[in-house]
Amino acid sequence: MKDLKVGVLSFAHVHAGGFARLLGAMDGVRVLAADPDTDLAAPGEVRGKAFAAQLGVDYVDSYEELFAWGPDKVVVCSENVRHRALVERAASHGADVLCEKPLATTPEDGAAMVEACRAAGVRLAVAHPVRFSPAYLAVREAVRAGTAGDVLAVSGANNGYMPGGRRRWFVDPALAGGGALTDHTVHIADLLDDLFEASPVTSVYAQTNNVLYEGEVPVETAGLLTLTYANGAVATIDCSWSQPRHHPAWGGLSMQIVGDRATLEMDAFDQKVHGFSEASRAGVELPYGVDLDALMLRSFLFGDGSGPVDVTDGASGLRSLRIVEAAYESARTGRTVAIG
Repeated sequence: MKDLKVGVLSFAHVHAGGFARLLGAMDGVRVLAADPDTDLAAPGEVRGKAFAAQLGVDYVDSYEELFAWGPDKVVVCSENVRHRALVERAASHGADVLCEKPLATTPEDGAAMVEACRAAGVRLAVAHPVRFSPAYLAVREAVRAGTAGDVLAVSGANNGYMPGGRRRWFVDPALAGGGALTDHTVHIADLLDDLFEASPVTSVYAQTNNVLYEGEVPVETAGLLTLTYANGAVATIDCSWSQPRHHPAWGGLSMQIVGDRATLEMDAFDQKVHGFSEASRAGVELPYGVDLDALMLRSFLFGDGSGPVDVTDGASGLRSLRIVEAAYESARTGRTVAIG
């Protein structure tokens, strides 16, 4: 059996390096990266050939060379606004695509990407690794089995570092599509899309602010959404970049699911030993357990759909993107926004 050829398109996203390392360590996988669009990188951001050398993956200088190599699948890790062009290019070459989240910066671009992949007969997936969390799978199983009864409400939080310090484009609204609301709403929206079996969101109310980094970045750094679902559930999402700069962990994702029979709680990233270092005089967190990115990548590359969950597809990514669009309208107008 021949090795699977996997291309990594761009090192712009903070997850690109981790994905490339994991892919390079997989048996039966050959990795080739290209990162030609480094014009938007800030001084001090290591990109391109130098970053590929650090990762230990093969590199070419252009996307033309990468597609001439004939990849079977590609992972798109560019700035959000550049997702559409790269996904459509991959589809035209017959390669399955795993695209970083959010799917795009506008629902129009997202819909075009879904259609391009459908027309080309290739798979479009979106990088939402938390679907593979054992904590989420336990919640999902309990809801599916009826243990919690009918879900009435969900309280979710996806907090993290302000990522502009590692990649400047994250805080450029033209490149990212927004700030914390764009970046962190979609993870929990995706989990609920799966948990509720694609029951649609009917209305969105949102508030945002930039209290945490006022004067430093031109985008919102905190947000709170209230979503109403067609199945009757109401969910809140805290999508803020509220993790302190020097905290030992980048952030986390937690949810509380309230049913009419039981309440379920999950923390996707709390498989850690917590302690304190006298040497550094700081808190210490030592993670253990499964690597969600590795599970997601293996599902995308080799999954047959028989597991409890599959990689998020383009249609689901588009539904989450429409929630984000409605949230921005709500934050701008101060009103609840209906989603058709």
